[in-house]
Amino acid sequence: MKSAKETLSPTRVKLTVGVPFAELKPSLDAAYKEIASQITVPGFRKGKVPNAIVDQRVGRESVLNEAINNALPTFYSQAITEEALTPLGQPEIDIAELVFGEDFEFTAEVDVRPEITLPDISGIEVEVDDAEITDADVDEQIEGLRERFATLKDVERAAVDNDFVTIDLSASQDGEKIEAAQAEGMTYQIGKSLMLEGLDEALIGLSAGESQTFTTQLVGGELAGQDVDVIVTLQEVKEQELPEVDDEFAQTVSEFDTVEELRASVTERVTRGKRMEQAAQARDSVLEEIVELVDIPLPEGLVGDEITARREQIMQQLTYAGMTFEAYLDSEEQTVDEFDADLEKRVRDSLVAQFVLDALIERDEIGIEDDELTQHIFRRAQESGQDLQAYAQHAVEHNHIPELISEVVRGKALASLVESVKVKDKSGNVIDLASLRADGSVGEAAEVVEAE
Repeated sequence: MKSAKETLSPTRVKLTVGVPFAELKPSLDAAYKEIASQITVPGFRKGKVPNAIVDQRVGRESVLNEAINNALPTFYSQAITEEALTPLGQPEIDIAELVFGEDFEFTAEVDVRPEITLPDISGIEVEVDDAEITDADVDEQIEGLRERFATLKDVERAAVDNDFVTIDLSASQDGEKIEAAQAEGMTYQIGKSLMLEGLDEALIGLSAGESQTFTTQLVGGELAGQDVDVIVTLQEVKEQELPEVDDEFAQTVSEFDTVEELRASVTERVTRGKRMEQAAQARDSVLEEIVELVDIPLPEGLVGDEITARREQIMQQLTYAGMTFEAYLDSEEQTVDEFDADLEKRVRDSLVAQFVLDALIERDEIGIEDDELTQHIFRRAQESGQDLQAYAQHAVEHNHIPELISEVVRGKALASLVESVKVKDKSGNVIDLASLRADGSVGEAAEVVEAE
């Protein structure tokens, strides 16, 4: 097999591949065997029909077409490898006239990754938020623990903010009940988990057995976004009793014996979270800076496909949330044209960033270790709330492993970029991200270097 490359544009090439007929023999043998197993010829068992009889029954051209269709992916892959190309998307294949016994030729046009000259990033400097931890930050976490271990007490009074209530809901439109919007015995915390606009206001001041009617809009179903009338009936009121923050509380909610030890642990956890936020800010900022420095052509077909895919994803999310596209635009204070322009810019920036990282991976020969992939799968399973074994099995069965590997190596490439630039917080401290571990703790290197 021989191949020749013609550059049609910086992002598209045309391959012309010539294949000697002899190299088709394995595919021809397989085609004859496959067709022989599908046809019935008196005097011959299925699968044992001689090639000459197969030719008579279905024609040599059919056998040749079957063989070439099966062999094309292999020949195309070999040509891509020979020409050292990185294809983007599926090729457009054109096969020349086929004659049994003669060499054949095909062409393949495909988008490819453009050549990239990595920019000098030594002068890049980015700023991130301070990682200052206040007493309020720690108190907020402690308050969350109190709420997790709170108890509920029945009360004989009108409902107030933060109460837990049991309610019935009945929605109607123009006097007709909406069957899909009826509920009984629901538990709801006033002011904490917004279910329907106006529900909290209707509940506050109600006592057990009382009802209130309010107008709102449903967030899902066929009537999503339309005005409906809702009757809410309060069945019972429970008051949340929070535990005192003392040593007994610390022993109940943690492995620590005293409140001081608990607060120290919470402080460290919040500090680690702030460091991770700084790292994420730095990564985003560095990538934005590099994208501005790089001027590369993008395959328009790939851009269009990505825009379509992202738009569909957004529409699915809006449908799931029960929000119309028009309502979403209103909430974002955008017009359709502004939304489209913003989406296209994000897609183009994302593709440029991806190409830069891939070029860096090749240049620096960045690889992946088995334990890195395992840890990444574990994190992704945690983020999605799935069982680790089920998530890993799904990834294998649906061929998501290459995608997960790409995420890891691109993350390593981005980390190497961030470590190559100067990162400061708003107070002027230089942040040493090279010493930051995955859990937000720092290694032996200094966490920050005080600014002069």
